[in-house]
Amino acid sequence: MTLTDRLNGINLYLIGMMGAGKSSTGAALAQTLGYQFFDTDAVVVEAAGQSIPDLFASQGETAFRQLETEVLAELSAYRRLVIATGGGIVTQQKNWSYLHHGIVVWLDVPTAVLQGRLAGETGRPLLQGQDWETQLTTLLAQRQHLYAQADVQVTVGAGEAVEAIAARILDLVAERIRSEANSGTDSAVLN
Repeated sequence: MTLTDRLNGINLYLIGMMGAGKSSTGAALAQTLGYQFFDTDAVVVEAAGQSIPDLFASQGETAFRQLETEVLAELSAYRRLVIATGGGIVTQQKNWSYLHHGIVVWLDVPTAVLQGRLAGETGRPLLQGQDWETQLTTLLAQRQHLYAQADVQVTVGAGEAVEAIAARILDLVAERIRSEANSGTDSAVLN
């Protein structure tokens, strides 16, 4: 039985900091599993009709978070999806009720790697200003305990290929399903 069969349509949700590689890894996972891929940030942009920086500027972070929750709620109603979420999606308690409809995978990337990936980016509203590195470190510290609630944690190293990360995720998800099946745990994965 393949992992896709064993997943039985259960969605995978990728969480982690901005710059963690959720979108590229999610696309690779979806292709391997034969699932559809969605990026909540891209769906928010489409729904709002404006970029995320423009949405933050015109309506504020609260409006962005509300729209992000609406997008997550809608996507979680479907099956056979890999969903890359925005880095702050875990900060809204309500979002966990949607995330728990599937398997939550945390792409845990060291701060130094995130800084290298995000250097020079201007499209990240929460990293504007001269001291964006400190802001990134602060955001990670605030969110780390939330990310740690994921079903699967994958530590990503600098320069690691997306395909290798995706393969490790699939191995860990398969291991998680096996362990829950062996323990008789009644979880969303087995329903």
